[in-house]
Amino acid sequence: MTSDVLIMGGGVISMAIAIELKLRGAKVIVVSRDFDAAATHAAAGMLAPGAEIISDETMQELCKRSSYLYPDWISKLEEFTSISTGYWSCGVLTPVLWKDERDKGAISPSSPLPAYWLEKEAIHQYQPGLGEEVVGGWWYPEDAQVDNRALAQVLLTAAKSLNVELKEGIAVEGIQQQQRQVVGVQTSAGILRAEHYVLAAGAWSNALFPLPVRPIKGQMLSVRVPEFVPDLPLRRVLFGEEIYIVPRRDGRIIVGATIENVGFTPHNTPAGIQTLLQRAIRLFPQIQNYPIQELWWGFRPATPDELPILGTSSCENLTFATGHYRNGILLAPVTAALLADLILEQKTDPLLSHFHYSRFHTKSSTNSMLTYPTLKTQKSELSTLEDSPLQIAGKTFQSRLMTGTGKYRSIEEMQQSVVKSGCQIVTVAVRRVQTNAPGHEGLAEALDWTKIWMLPNTAGCKTTEEAIRVARLGREMAKLLGQEDNNFVKLEVIPNPKYLLPDPIGTLQAAEQLVKEGFAVLPYINSDPMLAKHLEEVGCATVMPLASPIGSGQGLKTAANIQIIIENAKVPVVVDAGIGAPSEAAQAMEMGADALLINSAIALAQNPPAMAHAMNLATVAGRLAYLAGRMPIKTYAIASSPLTGTVTS
Repeated sequence: MTSDVLIMGGGVISMAIAIELKLRGAKVIVVSRDFDAAATHAAAGMLAPGAEIISDETMQELCKRSSYLYPDWISKLEEFTSISTGYWSCGVLTPVLWKDERDKGAISPSSPLPAYWLEKEAIHQYQPGLGEEVVGGWWYPEDAQVDNRALAQVLLTAAKSLNVELKEGIAVEGIQQQQRQVVGVQTSAGILRAEHYVLAAGAWSNALFPLPVRPIKGQMLSVRVPEFVPDLPLRRVLFGEEIYIVPRRDGRIIVGATIENVGFTPHNTPAGIQTLLQRAIRLFPQIQNYPIQELWWGFRPATPDELPILGTSSCENLTFATGHYRNGILLAPVTAALLADLILEQKTDPLLSHFHYSRFHTKSSTNSMLTYPTLKTQKSELSTLEDSPLQIAGKTFQSRLMTGTGKYRSIEEMQQSVVKSGCQIVTVAVRRVQTNAPGHEGLAEALDWTKIWMLPNTAGCKTTEEAIRVARLGREMAKLLGQEDNNFVKLEVIPNPKYLLPDPIGTLQAAEQLVKEGFAVLPYINSDPMLAKHLEEVGCATVMPLASPIGSGQGLKTAANIQIIIENAKVPVVVDAGIGAPSEAAQAMEMGADALLINSAIALAQNPPAMAHAMNLATVAGRLAYLAGRMPIKTYAIASSPLTGTVTS
């Protein structure tokens, strides 16, 4: 089945994009395991770009722009479906509770929308029933709310009436990639194809693509104003410290939300609900007398900087719309408009560049420009050699040397060597860590995984099935150690323990399946140019040809084939296995290899940390030599000194 655009996800962002694309003439399919499981249903519908006090200026601009779009967007949806979304321009109050905070609170906050300070008497008159500790607060008249569940129903109804094809109850299991193109998505109902794909799977996005999106659980509850209360006692959203209270016109009052970094742990807890009630009662005491109507929880999609990931990806026909964290409902209109412009018209709004996924892969303190003196001009300026950082599966690394953790005489020696190597990627044998094999006891805790990217490998696997199973274990191991977005795996399928040569057929079969499951596959292979091309075509993130047999230290015995692979590959080529000396490392980089993986030559050296440093220098020198361009090789001699202008007798 084909469509113009296939959207993965069933929340407000996904549905808003689908409707916008359909209104502009696209054929759209939306695939979702469960539309009701999206974060949309677990939210409160607060539209508060002012009260949220967003520090990032570009995020302020994005939220403000979406806030201005909201009234017309809602009006269009309600007119189209004849269903109310509960949109209410009720404004938001942010009460200040502590007297010693009064002066601090009166300082104008950084807000994209107007804000007004209310003294104690004014705020209590404006919203009766506030707690006695409230000494003032900010009033944001342009903030609003929408009934999130009603909005979800409106979006679903609008999509159906527009003939957006909705596939519910279908799980997306993997994104198939070939030559930086998505060629289909593997689902529980088979493969679905489109011309373009949108990843809008919220907190579940990381399971399909290596993005730094993790679930942040939020518990919530609602109470109901008793029928004998004649008027709504609360007519403004109250937004306090780690608590918000959102009144609905139908008499419900929503209280939320906890912020829990517990993965996808379900259910409400007594501690979570107690915390919410204590904070809510302190802010608005009479809420303690209202009957509890409902308890629920949900998972917000959070990124490290709490800003969304929007725009293009490493695949030409895949667009990201995820990581909206607390502002998914607010940002739905602007996200839909920006992405429809991008997908259908190739129109890129300048704002999108600030939310590109690559921001997580670039260290601001590291300059990606290699400056090397080559020729002085008349103005005594230096020309420069430019080099982009190493990119693997959309993730950026400054170091082009990868190292391993095996064969060291001690954990301390390994730790020192990793530091001296300057590497950012360290490969770890999953089976040896899980079985506490000799030399691997405590290995998972021995390195700082906040600074080093783990590359789980399937070492010891003899069959395709074994390698796939261990790769899955490796992904879970990386997540347990804090790398929630790590889908990398170094794929090794080695049936013969004597020669340790990889099985080309088993490697290709395993790679195909793992790519379908969303892994960034880095396959270890013989230096076979045809196999390298096949692996690239099935969507592998790199190819890793051996220089010579594992641990042999024989150096570049397969240089001619590696050169062919380098010349034809469109993915990074990482030379792996057999390099024994820094001179050989430099030679591989001079050929144009993108990176090296070196373990035995470092671990088995008499002084491993010193050898690690030498390999680092050799990698940098080889890369610089490749960029500089070596002199041509000739079969005859050419004098270094000119023969003209010499002194003659």
